[in-house]
Amino acid sequence: MARRPSSTRGFARTSSLLQGQIRRTSEARGFAQSRLLTHWAEIAGEDIAAISRPVEVGYGRGGMGATLTLLTTGSNAPMLEMQKLKLREKVNAVYGYNAIARIRITQTAATGFAEGQVSFDHRPKVQAAAEPDAATVEHARATTGGVADAGLRSALERLATNIIIRSKDRA
Repeated sequence: MARRPSSTRGFARTSSLLQGQIRRTSEARGFAQSRLLTHWAEIAGEDIAAISRPVEVGYGRGGMGATLTLLTTGSNAPMLEMQKLKLREKVNAVYGYNAIARIRITQTAATGFAEGQVSFDHRPKVQAAAEPDAATVEHARATTGGVADAGLRSALERLATNIIIRSKDRA
């Protein structure tokens, strides 16, 4: 009895299974290098990746020099505009030649206005504030003890606690 040959040749890594689909999808949007999408934080740097993401690479009629379109929020657009030259150099280093001639900044959502909440996944993690110790809380309560209104006293206690903690950190 003849043994049927295996079509899978053993196990394959997930990356090798999906690599062709990812390449076709990214090339449809103009990204010859899918690394530009997958490693945006490494290429652009954490500060730029926190406020932007690549949306499209468009090629002109002559085929010389492409335009990289970046998505950002309105308040971050001027900051990104000032860093376009440095960013273009970093992106072209990924391609290995001057593939990107221009960088265009857009402030609209890539998918439409209905999904207008822009999320940038590359934001640095914000550390949670540490809980104040008992002595600090007691000192803040003693400072605001003369206030009659409970809501105002509570707000002033939080303010006093924050001020005491920051003054300890600076010292």
